[in-house]
Amino acid sequence: MANETLTGKDLLALGFPEGKAIGVTLKLLQAHFAATPLEEQLLLLAQVLANPAEYLAHPVLADLAEALTAPKAPGIIPLHDAPIPFTTYGVEGIESGAKRQMVTAMRLPVAVAGALMPDAHQGYGLPIGGVLATRNAIIPYAVGVDIGCRMCLTLYPAPATLITEQRDQLKKILVDNTRFGRATFQKPQEHAVIDRAEFMEIPVLRGLKDRAFSQLGSSGGGNHFVEFGAVTLSDAQNEFGLPVGEYLGILSHSGSRGLGAQIAGHYTKLAMAQTPLPQEARHLAWLDLDTEAGQEYWLAMNLAGDYASACHHQIHARLAQALALEPLALVENHHNFAWRELDAQGREVIVHRKGATPAGLGVLGIIPGSMTAPGFIVRGRGVAASVNSASHGAGRQMSRTQAQNTLSPALVQQHLQAAGIDLIGSGLDEAPMAYKDIHQVMAAQQELVDVVGTFTPKIVRMCGNEKYLEGE
Repeated sequence: MANETLTGKDLLALGFPEGKAIGVTLKLLQAHFAATPLEEQLLLLAQVLANPAEYLAHPVLADLAEALTAPKAPGIIPLHDAPIPFTTYGVEGIESGAKRQMVTAMRLPVAVAGALMPDAHQGYGLPIGGVLATRNAIIPYAVGVDIGCRMCLTLYPAPATLITEQRDQLKKILVDNTRFGRATFQKPQEHAVIDRAEFMEIPVLRGLKDRAFSQLGSSGGGNHFVEFGAVTLSDAQNEFGLPVGEYLGILSHSGSRGLGAQIAGHYTKLAMAQTPLPQEARHLAWLDLDTEAGQEYWLAMNLAGDYASACHHQIHARLAQALALEPLALVENHHNFAWRELDAQGREVIVHRKGATPAGLGVLGIIPGSMTAPGFIVRGRGVAASVNSASHGAGRQMSRTQAQNTLSPALVQQHLQAAGIDLIGSGLDEAPMAYKDIHQVMAAQQELVDVVGTFTPKIVRMCGNEKYLEGE
């Protein structure tokens, strides 16, 4: 060999992999083997290349051996050429970006079924309103950032007219007993979910326990809310055993707070490293459920879902105590989650519902409208084409930025007054006009759910200004 020193090309010809190992080798040769004949260098390198594990403890060659035994980064995983067929409900009201995202999701190698709900709009990875069933794979961004975000409704043995009769008292009850965004209770109530073993057994959760406890019983920002409203039960065969008619109700919408966001961020990075996908699908990277990371995420996701539920239960317990009323019934459902379910052939699939409500046969849920439109208590009909799902709400027709740039406080206030709504907090991005018509959304999915009753908001509490208490 004419070269006085070995080069990267020489190492590639010897069989070295491209990457770190070549750089490590060249530095090692220069530092320790500059005076060694080239033939002896090549013989030594060939021996290390053939059995790198034998040199992991070598005083000089250990770094090279480690570089050769390090896991190789996987190459880009190709998508299928054509998407698996899926059903779209309310297609005329869904933006093109959400449709494209769903098509991309249905080209994943792990995808087996899917559906797009009528409230769908574009998000990260799977569109909000997207349902995706996979085989033995969990996709953190198909679950979403606010893991286990849910609706919770309680009905009380009081007439809905109480809202009109005691409106000021109920406003104060909402402000005194709810917290939103960064505001938390000075003394959070204890709950068994904080003592769960996962907080110590899963590394990423160990530093999140204290924050989770401090936020327990509070709600997030954005579209999260707690509302007093009128519940109208219209189905005499309702599961609550209650007469048809009107009841005082409390409806809440919130998720897993900072806990869910941290879990989503951590495991999305792991998934993107383990299953790199083409650019348009990169946020749909998955974790194999047979891997340690996949099992960790599954446990962490379920913990976040249980934490979100605990927050809702504490919200409703505080309000029930302030009202001095015992609830007659509770309905609770969640989205931004993944479930183990069986497909039509009896095989297990992982069903991701990102902004979609479980609607299996006989399953109860709540589909809210906007702060000036009714929500619906529904019973699922178990339609296979929808992967046993329905919408999780009305869905946005304006982005947050669009709403902030096009709507005015005066216009929103006029809209609220016309609907008889008292609003505490919120911003233009959550104005009712930013949302689709819930009646059109429900019409598009009438084959998916039966309506058991409605919830009409009257006093709405969201993250934001509370100066009304000072008479402003």
